[in-house]
Amino acid sequence: MGRSRALDVYLIDGTYELFRHYYALPSARDRDGREVAAVRGVVASVLGMISGGATHVAVATDHVIESFRNTLWPGYKTGAGIEPDLLAQFQLLEDALSAAGIVVWPMVQFEADDALAAAAAAAARDARVERVIICTPDKDLAQSVRGTRIVQLNRRTRDTRDEAGVIKKFGVSPESIPDYLALVGDAADGYPGLPGWGAKSSAAVLARFGHLESIPADWREWRVNAANARTLAQTLSRERDRALLFRTLATLRTDITLFDDVEELRWRGPTPAFSALAARFDAAVTETKLEQEGKRSGGLIS
Repeated sequence: MGRSRALDVYLIDGTYELFRHYYALPSARDRDGREVAAVRGVVASVLGMISGGATHVAVATDHVIESFRNTLWPGYKTGAGIEPDLLAQFQLLEDALSAAGIVVWPMVQFEADDALAAAAAAAARDARVERVIICTPDKDLAQSVRGTRIVQLNRRTRDTRDEAGVIKKFGVSPESIPDYLALVGDAADGYPGLPGWGAKSSAAVLARFGHLESIPADWREWRVNAANARTLAQTLSRERDRALLFRTLATLRTDITLFDDVEELRWRGPTPAFSALAARFDAAVTETKLEQEGKRSGGLIS
């Protein structure tokens, strides 16, 4: 019996894709007046990947924006401020992808990023898998990159980042990314990092010591090129508990079971429900930016 063909697994950040398409595409409303352009765009994009040769695909979504991290840090990101037309497409995206026959993981307690990290780790344990491609530019997921086997793909720029790419970009290995984010902060996720700890100083110190616990309290033992090392050491000593909390926020969970066998991710075609959804999307009326501005201004633009 011949050796089974190695395969690639594509894991897609559905929430990121929804935001990206929402702001990139003109509005399109179905016959009931509901906005569908972003969902239509994401579904077409994922099916385009499959047409291009992807066989094993899954999409992780934030069913709600809030997660267990909101109980740990009050400033952590929430769904507040998301435009209603975008928020209303979250559930529709999950329904449409499922109808298209694509595996979807809607996350509630955890985040889509956690699902991507857990799925990547699980898929990489399968000897049949040659590469796991995590489709998101989110810097959190850099911690999941391993060698050239688990990589990140920014589908917008077509840039693929392996472990060497992570080190080139951030100055630290993937294993140190949560420590790095704890020090520099992550504005998108809503935590500030430690005062004075910028990207260069954080990378310099962590490139040598790896993790927060290994950084000597005495800055004179660092022997790295970091400006104001004495002040940085004092800040870390004073705010160590906060730094460890931020690292917990930045650490993606890999203890979530999403599938038992990688073959569960193989695309086997759309479900019978997809044709009706596709017809609904095809019939949606696209508005130009000028028409949208006209509606916002009370019809003064014609």
